[in-house]
Amino acid sequence: MRASEIAALVDGRLEGRGDPELTGVAPLDRAGPTELSLLSHPRYAAQVASTKAGALPVDATLADRLDGRLPAILVKNAQRAMAQILPRLYPEEKPKPGIHPTALIAPDATIGADVSVGAYAHVGSGAHIGERVRIGAFTDVGANCTLAEDVVIHPHVTLYPGVRIGARSIVHSGARLGVEGFGYAWDGTAHRKVPQVGGCVIGADVEIGANVTIDRGSIGDTEIGDDVKIDNLVHIGHNVRVGPHTIIIAQVGISGSTRIGAGVTLAGQVGVAGHLTIGDRATVAAQGGVFGDLEGGITYSGYPARPHREALRAQAALFRLPRLMDRIRALERAIFGKEQGSE
Repeated sequence: MRASEIAALVDGRLEGRGDPELTGVAPLDRAGPTELSLLSHPRYAAQVASTKAGALPVDATLADRLDGRLPAILVKNAQRAMAQILPRLYPEEKPKPGIHPTALIAPDATIGADVSVGAYAHVGSGAHIGERVRIGAFTDVGANCTLAEDVVIHPHVTLYPGVRIGARSIVHSGARLGVEGFGYAWDGTAHRKVPQVGGCVIGADVEIGANVTIDRGSIGDTEIGDDVKIDNLVHIGHNVRVGPHTIIIAQVGISGSTRIGAGVTLAGQVGVAGHLTIGDRATVAAQGGVFGDLEGGITYSGYPARPHREALRAQAALFRLPRLMDRIRALERAIFGKEQGSE
C-alpha cells in the first residue's frame, strides 16, 4: 500500500515529501524505506531524525516533533490507526473449513457451516459449534459447550463441559475454561470437596490469553462480560463476574465471588481477595493488593491498595524512615547519653 492509501484508510492527513509503497512495519530504530513505523509517544520523538522508515503514522499532538523529511500520516491516535493498518499489511491466514481426519466429533454435536477443526481435536456430546468457528489442534471442547459464530479457539485449549463462549471471542493456547472451582469444607478432620455445579459464561468479543484459567461457578455461573481482554497467566476464581470492556493484565489473581465493574483495569500481578466489589472504571496499578471494596472511577495502588496519591505519600514516608530513625537515635543520645533499648 502507498502512504496515501494508508492515510485514506485511517482518515489521516498525509504530510511531508513522497508517497512510498509500504510493505511492512518495524520500530523507528529498525525500519527501512519500505516499512511503516509510528510515533505515538514523545519518548521516541528523538528517533524521528535518524529513522529510515518510509512513513510514519503520528499522533497529531506530536506533529511539532517532525522535520518534514519523510511522509507523516497525522491521526488522532496512532495506536488505533495501526490497529486498522496491520490487518491490511499482514492479512490473517485462516485455515480452510473442514474437519481433520484425526479429530473426534461426538455424533450428537452440532457443527455449523464453514467450521474448521484441527488435528486430534475433540468436540464432546451435545456441543454446539456456530458458523465459521475455528478449533485448533489438540483442543478439547467438552460436552454441551456452546461456541457462537466466529469464535477462534487456538491449539491445546481445554473447555470443560458446559462452557459458553460468545461471538467473535478468541481463546489462546493453554487456556483452561470451566475448571472446577476451589471449594472445600473443613469437617474437623479433613478438607471435604464441595462439588462445583455452576457454569462458565464468556461474552462476545472477549480475548483470553495463553494459560489463563477460569473456574466455573460453585452454584451460579462465573461470568466474563463482552469485550473483556485478559492477558496471559491470569486466574479467575469461581462465581467471579467481570463487567464489559475490562482489561486484566498478566498474572492477576481474582478470588471467588468478587464483582468487577465495567471498564476496570487491573494491571500486572494485582491480587484481589474474594467476595469484594470493584466499581466501574476503577484502575489498580501493578502489584496492588485489593482487600476491600473499591469505589469506581479512581486509580489505586499499593499493598493494600489505596487511592494512588495516598499510596505515594505513604511510600514517601516509608523512604524517610531511616533518616527519622537516625534523628531519634541522635536525640536519645543527647537526652539520655545513650540510645534507648541498646542495653
